[in-house]
Amino acid sequence: MIRLFVRLLVLALLCAALAIAALAWYATRPLHWTGDAIEYTLRPGTSLRQAALQIESAGVPVDGRLLGLIGRFAVDGTRLQAGSYAFEAGHTPLQLLEQMTRGDVSLREIRFIEGWTLRQMRAVLAAHPDVKQVVAGMDDRTLMTRLGSDAQWAEGWFFPDTYLFPAGDSDLDILKRAHHAMRRQLDAAWQKRAPDLPYASPEQALIMASIVEKETGIEADRATVASVFVNRLRAGMPLQTDPAVIYGLGERFDGNLTRAHLNTDGPFNTYMRRGLPPSAISAPGRASIEAALNPARTDYLYFVARGDGSSVFSRTLAEHNSAVDRYQRRPAKMARK
Repeated sequence: MIRLFVRLLVLALLCAALAIAALAWYATRPLHWTGDAIEYTLRPGTSLRQAALQIESAGVPVDGRLLGLIGRFAVDGTRLQAGSYAFEAGHTPLQLLEQMTRGDVSLREIRFIEGWTLRQMRAVLAAHPDVKQVVAGMDDRTLMTRLGSDAQWAEGWFFPDTYLFPAGDSDLDILKRAHHAMRRQLDAAWQKRAPDLPYASPEQALIMASIVEKETGIEADRATVASVFVNRLRAGMPLQTDPAVIYGLGERFDGNLTRAHLNTDGPFNTYMRRGLPPSAISAPGRASIEAALNPARTDYLYFVARGDGSSVFSRTLAEHNSAVDRYQRRPAKMARK
């Protein structure tokens, strides 16, 4: 009887060893399929067993029951990290599990362009198929409160950059990252600002940077354009910047800025009101922020676009009118002939 028990025990141990060896072989066997990587999104709260079966259902040629068994022995199933994963052909079942415990998620991309408005950023977020929609219908003041910001206006407070994110991240998550990035950029530039600038706060510097962003066609002109507006602020002159008026018109602007627009009072009409507008008019990039806080030292009060992206700068109104005649009025007259 004892001899039979020993034999059965040995047989059981041998079977167990063979099973473990087979499972180990299966765990390290590369998985092959044709086509691109297979994507799988692991939702928060999903168990190891559920995840293994879902991966099989997603199209990965793996036995979900065996994958779950491998996970019980080879990895800590409680450490699976939620997110979107791209499983590549040639990976082993064990590597798939390790990928999820490390949190090696596949990332999507979204880009905010320098000079964009928040409305444009919202539209891009709303159109992205992998962004969870949260802020749709949320007004700007509520948005800033959700972001934990005390800024009075939302415009300009989101840094233009390329942001990588896992599928399923919300538009609020991405805007929060962009807002924090703008805070960091602005705070760093504010600490290194030129002395005696006519800004009462970093927010006013942001407003100026947004104007510089919209008024500048080439990198080399940014600091000089900033100097013109700074000189005008110091002299108590109106800024007379068209992009601010256009921003104030909003959806009413049809692409043609008229004399009537310039003569209609409003908070963003920098022809009729002196000083900075109440908020930024766009999202400035790093170069425009630097230019606003470290403008060139000039005595220019005017500039006009040449038509090639660059500008002509003038000290007096007479010089400016001459430049306008040369680069805007006369070419327009010639074009009409």
